Amino acid sequence: MIQTFTYSIADVVPYINWLYFFHAWQMPTNYASLKHLHRCPSCRELWVIQFSEDEREKAREGIRLFDEATDMLNTLADHYATFGRLALLDANSDEDDIIIYTDNGDVRIPLLRQQRGNPCLCLADFIRPQTMGVKDRLGIFATTIDGKMETLYADDPYRHMLVQTLCDRLAEATAERLHEEVRKQLWGYAPDENLTPEDMFQCRYTGIRPAVGYPSLPDQSINFMLNELIDFESIGIHLTENGAMQPHGSVSGLMLAHPKASYFAVGNIGEDQFQDYVRRRGLGEQRMRQFLRANL
Repeated sequence: MIQTFTYSIADVVPYINWLYFFHAWQMPTNYASLKHLHRCPSCRELWVIQFSEDEREKAREGIRLFDEATDMLNTLADHYATFGRLALLDANSDEDDIIIYTDNGDVRIPLLRQQRGNPCLCLADFIRPQTMGVKDRLGIFATTIDGKMETLYADDPYRHMLVQTLCDRLAEATAERLHEEVRKQLWGYAPDENLTPEDMFQCRYTGIRPAVGYPSLPDQSINFMLNELIDFESIGIHLTENGAMQPHGSVSGLMLAHPKASYFAVGNIGEDQFQDYVRRRGLGEQRMRQFLRANL
């Protein structure tokens, strides 16, 4: 069954990883600790003086940016929401493929394997093999923001950039919130989990949530397959001809529950694996070179 979720912005703000917000603004990522401070001047000044004298003015700029971001989030919360789409499906692995069983037939998602490491990992390693004769489960998800948010403040470059970076964070925060619900309730394989958002940012939960385009799932063309399975457009996500998602503030990927599953980077692959992947993916060599340029 495919489910759709609508979240208030207030519901997902606690799941924002501010480290990546400050990184996007080319500021020190330790400014993320501002999340825990009150707005009283004395608390802010105590935070500033922990830095060396030549860093304090930039730290004050960080405070101003954080305050403007939180004020904008409060404004957005009055008018907009975020959205999620989820399917929990029967699945098995077959070598480096994941086979998904649907009412309309089986779907094979080809995956890439590390060629350096010990062991050399593939996401299919964390799904029960088909040869065992017992089905496993796999989550497929997408999250996004209200696309109108990304067009706000078009005549104000600073505020426009601010809202765009917040849209990215809200899409990721929605995925974090949805993944928590999957683990504790919807799939329910970790019903007693008791983690803070900071724990989640450190990936202290059981299972993983690899996103399309990220190091363990680098082929953006996989978005076309996931869209066929869960219908991205039902929550307002449209794909470009290269598999990029619009709105830009969108995330898609897989959810795996294996207790030993971990995040990893596929890295560079050899020509032999590339040709094998071309065969399994079925899109042609030239097209796949475009999608996997960074891994070749």
